[in-house]
Amino acid sequence: MRKLLPVVFAALMVGAPFAVQAQTTPTQAAEDEAAKNARQARAALDAMVKALGGDAWLNIRNQMQQGHLAGFYNGAPDPGTTKFWNFHAWPDQDRIEFTAHRDVLQFYAGREGWEVTYRGKKALPKEQVDEFLRRRDHSIETAIKVWLKDPKTILVYEGQHLAERHLAEQVTLISAENEAVTILMDVQTHLPLQRTFEWRDPVYKDKNLDVEEYDDYHLVDGLPTAYTITRFKGSDMSRQMFLDKVIYNQSLAPEFWNVDTAAHRVKK
Repeated sequence: MRKLLPVVFAALMVGAPFAVQAQTTPTQAAEDEAAKNARQARAALDAMVKALGGDAWLNIRNQMQQGHLAGFYNGAPDPGTTKFWNFHAWPDQDRIEFTAHRDVLQFYAGREGWEVTYRGKKALPKEQVDEFLRRRDHSIETAIKVWLKDPKTILVYEGQHLAERHLAEQVTLISAENEAVTILMDVQTHLPLQRTFEWRDPVYKDKNLDVEEYDDYHLVDGLPTAYTITRFKGSDMSRQMFLDKVIYNQSLAPEFWNVDTAAHRVKK
């Protein structure tokens, strides 16, 4: 028996590497496949950024959108449209002016929201502020400038799908906080066609789908810009914006973003 032990031990040692290899190969293959998938996702996102203008798009200081806003209720359009001027400065300054006289304003500064009318300023309803901040936190701009730079963000390439009758590549970014944004990019132009994310209602705890679609691109200062933006809540269209004019990188004074300054001007 003692003479057989070295032989048995030697046989076990010879078989051991094959046993270990059999256990680790599927895991390694899965990791390699995930890494390959992530590279595909990043390549698609890099192509999108390049199509949008590359460094010029990444370094936009501010932008102004002027146009008309159409509202919908349960998928049916409300009568008429509202004129608006929408100003945004990265990362967290937004000012929206409504009506032909531009005398109804909304400010979203940091994590706060304010409304300004001839009656002065008042805080916007929490539900409205939360909705706006959700969209800003899950925008393509935030996904690229913040999420994509975080090494903890997971990138998933989900192949080709149809979006607005266009063949598109679909990529999902999953943040370290387990938030997800899905972007569909035109296969030919690489421009974004759709941005989607899910969020859980804090009261009813059910999941909601927020969708934004981009169409009718125009070249503005060398930057392809969507002039039609459509928003959906679930499958119902909720809002549609038709832009007439877009300006990038204006010289805006610091007080332009000041709520009290705007309230003083409107009250006059």
